[in-house]
Formats: sequence, C-alpha cells, structure tokens
Amino acid sequence: MSQPVAMPWPATRLAAARRGVRWFIGFAAGALGALAMPPFGLWPVLFLSLPVAVWLIDAVSRDLWLGDAGNIRRRALAAAAIGWWFGFGYFLAGLWWLGSAFLVDADEFLWALPLGVVGLPMVLALFTALGFGVSGALWRADLWRIPLFTALLALAEWLRATQFTGFPWNAWGMAFGQGDVLAQTAALGGLHWLTLLVIFIHAAPATLADTGSRGARLAMPAAAGVMLVLAAAYGVWRIPADSMPVLPDVRLRIMQPNIDEAERADPAFRASTIQRYAAISAQEGPNGERLEDATHLIWPESSFPFLIDHTPEALDEIAALLPDGAVLITGAARADAPLPGEDRYRFFNAIRVYDSNALSLGTYDKVHLVPFGEYLPFDGLLRWLGIRQFVHTPGGFEAGETREPLVAPGLPPISSLICYEAIFPEEAILLPLSSDSRGLLLNLTNDAWFGLTPGPYQHFAQSRLRAIEQGLPLVRAANTGISGVVDPFGRPVAPVLALGTAGIVDSALPEALEPTVFVKLHALGGPVMFWLGVLALFVAGIAAPRGRRVIPGRRGDER
Repeated sequence: MSQPVAMPWPATRLAAARRGVRWFIGFAAGALGALAMPPFGLWPVLFLSLPVAVWLIDAVSRDLWLGDAGNIRRRALAAAAIGWWFGFGYFLAGLWWLGSAFLVDADEFLWALPLGVVGLPMVLALFTALGFGVSGALWRADLWRIPLFTALLALAEWLRATQFTGFPWNAWGMAFGQGDVLAQTAALGGLHWLTLLVIFIHAAPATLADTGSRGARLAMPAAAGVMLVLAAAYGVWRIPADSMPVLPDVRLRIMQPNIDEAERADPAFRASTIQRYAAISAQEGPNGERLEDATHLIWPESSFPFLIDHTPEALDEIAALLPDGAVLITGAARADAPLPGEDRYRFFNAIRVYDSNALSLGTYDKVHLVPFGEYLPFDGLLRWLGIRQFVHTPGGFEAGETREPLVAPGLPPISSLICYEAIFPEEAILLPLSSDSRGLLLNLTNDAWFGLTPGPYQHFAQSRLRAIEQGLPLVRAANTGISGVVDPFGRPVAPVLALGTAGIVDSALPEALEPTVFVKLHALGGPVMFWLGVLALFVAGIAAPRGRRVIPGRRGDER
C-alpha cells in the first residue's frame, strides 16, 4: 500500500458529489466541448472541458489518491460511465443537426428522428466510454495520468473513425483543423495526430490543481504550452506569404444551385432543375467572367432527379450549354443492367465526366456509402419491417468496387470524394507519389438535407483539412454550399459561395505541393506519427516512476 496523496481540490469536490451530479457535470463538459467545432471554433473552451474530464476520473479513482490500488474493475466501470455521459453531451451538442434529414420526408421518417438525434450520440459515446474506462483501470495519482488519458482517448477516437464503417465526424483534432495556422500540422501527421495534440494540450492544465511540488504541477501545462507554440510556429513557417502558382490553361467554374432537397429529388421537377442549372452556370461572374472562358464546369453530387444517361433531352441541353472543348464534371446517379439471376438494376452514386457533345468520358462510383442514407445495413430484415434508406433509389445504392483516379481532359488525376467520403483522411490517398502531376481532390456533395445548420460548415472544414494533409488543391461543389477552390494550405483561391446561396465560383486551379510527410509516412503503413505518438504517451503514462507523495490536505508538504 503506497502513501496517500491529497486529491486535486476539484476532484475532491466531485468525489463528494452524488453519482448523478458527476454524470451531469460530465455531460455538460462534453456539450461545452462541442463549441470547439465549426462553425463556432471556440477551441479554448477545451481548456475547461477536458480538465473537468480528468478531475471526474480522479474523483472515481479516490482509492488511488488514498494510497490503495482499490477495485480496478469498479474504477474502470465508474470512469466508463462518466466517459459515456461526457461523449453523449459532446455528440448530442455537436450532431443535433442530423435531425434535419428526418424532416425532408417527414411523413415517412419523422418517427425515427429521435434515433438520429439522440440514438446516434448514445452509440458514439460508447467509444468515449471505452477511452475513459481503460484510462480509469490504469489511472495513476500523479501528473503522468495526462499522457495516459491522451493516448487512450485518442485511440478510442481512432476506433470511432475506422470501425463499423467509421464516423470521424467532429474528431477532437478538428478543434485545430478548422483554422489556418494550427491546421498545418496535419501535413505532418493527419487528423488523428491533431487529435493527440488537442487532447494533450487542453487536458494538461488539470495538473495545476494537483498537490505536490510546483514543478510537478507545472510540468504538463508547460509541455502543452511548448507543443502549442511549436504547432503555431510550424504553421506560420509553412504558409507562404504569396498565393500558390496555378496550372496554365485551366479555368474552373463551380455551380451552386441551392435547390431544396425535396424538390431536387422529385422527378416532377426534371425540366426546371436542369434549366436552373443551365441558367446559373451561364451567369456572368462578379469580375465579368463568362461560361465561354471556363475549361471545366462542375456541378454538385446527385444533381439530377433522374438517370441522365437515360434522358436524351437532358444530354442535349448539356451539349447546348457547354462551350466547344469544355468539360462537365457532375454528380449523377447511374445504373448498371441487372446481373444474371437478378431482376433489378444496380444503382451507383457517381461522378460523371462529359465532353462538350455530352459524351461520357469517365466515371467514379462512390465506394464508402452512408449507412441508412444510401443503403440499409441488415437490408432484408429492415425492409421486411418497412424501413428504407433516405435516398429514393430502389434497393439503395451499390458501393463502387475500387478507388482509382478519375481522369478528365485538361486536369491532373482526380481523387474523387463524394459527400462524406471527404471526412476520411485515408480515402483521399490514392495518387502515386512519383507522379509528375500529383493531382487534385474533388468533393461533390449535397448538404441540402441539413439546411442552414452547423453540419455543412463542419463538412466543409473537414474537406478543407484533406487538402492540407495531402498537399493537394481541393475543388468542392455543394448543392446548398459551401462551394469553392482551396489551395494545398487550406486557403480559398476565390471567395467561397456561402451556405444557402445560389451562384458560381470562377477560379484557377492551384498547383499541388510535393507529397507531405503525412502522405509519405502513410505509404509505409498508415498514420505513422499518430501511432508513434500514442505509443510514446502510453508508455510514459504507464512506465514513468511514481511521483513523490504528500500528506492529504497539506499542499506542497513533501515527505
């Protein structure tokens, strides 16, 4: 039995509170942390949110502070319960806007709104509970609990991002990833590396309330301060003062139609939809730009409430719209004939490339589909219960088989990202590192499902971070916004189109950078810097010698 240690005063008060009060405080701290995400970007709130999480685990680890190993299982379960409430608050406050999708076809999906708004956060919180629970089992009553907590919570976040189809939306790393300067460290280690930095930097001040020597109390906050300064210095150094060089003979025009989802998906609006696209595409730009000057016209995801290849009049209108030699890149559902022994067409959410005669030049089929949105898990059972996916496609969409660069005349190889494929760092990496023309990222999306809520802002921020990670320009066309062209440092090349507006963006295409450290290391076997960081922090948290002990209640009185 080791000598007792005085608990941090916040943990002492939390330990004296009822269990339900601790859960509520965890919920509130998690919900507060959601303000760090776009569009708010108030990441300093994490200096309160994450230390509270540490003190809550301290509170349920009282036996350790009293010098007794205690019941590890009970401590782990208590920490996991706090972690679940913390995660539930964070995801509920950060993802409530998903409920908007259930209101598009309210007569069919309103009943399921609580499952999306409350049920999904409850499930995602299980990953947070795992990180807290394992931390609680291995907890220690000294400053080294900070790197231990960081490693295990970041590992739980990686599991959330990769398992069961993955959902890395609002990963903690986006607190830094949404900005300009601090986001640049993603070029070294990617989103999950940012998550490590964010958790450590913001959790470290928890030790300021510890007992013991001044050096022990300040060590972790000092290390966090150094990390924050280095990350900022790297960002300032990396971002050039001048704009990026652009590719010659490439002039992009992005069209944002801002069509309501119910109208966009209704075949009754077939004629008016494509007429609206043509009218907006042909508008004169703010600086006198004309459609005739564009080499590439880009429309958003699932632009048509019909199969365009089966609609000759729509192809005729496209051919009439495009200037000679221009190329249209558009989102469009497509269908393959039934396979032998089947009786229905196979539908794909695709990106299509057409020349100025409306002849198809290339196709990318979306690989990573949205569960319940584009396909149904446990399809047979759920359809027997009368449940279908959100998208009105018979049987749902099929997933594309492979990720290959999309080829469009006049452009470098395209890494295609449809809708939420853009939130997965690894899915944007497919271009050869030795290519003379590294390529670009193309994100076509339809965020009309989510209205004027934080969701589209969060989506844009995550798409933009892919450009920084990869060192590639990003071209983004969104039905209701946010559309634009972003250079490899995350800077808009031209003013982006705001959410909820219709219009066009005319822009050159910036050159790509050399492969980033993140891309080079990923080619060796995944997010290498993240794994090295997790390993280093975990070993430090487990193997560091126990600090000097103090008598309970006598701050700084060493023995």
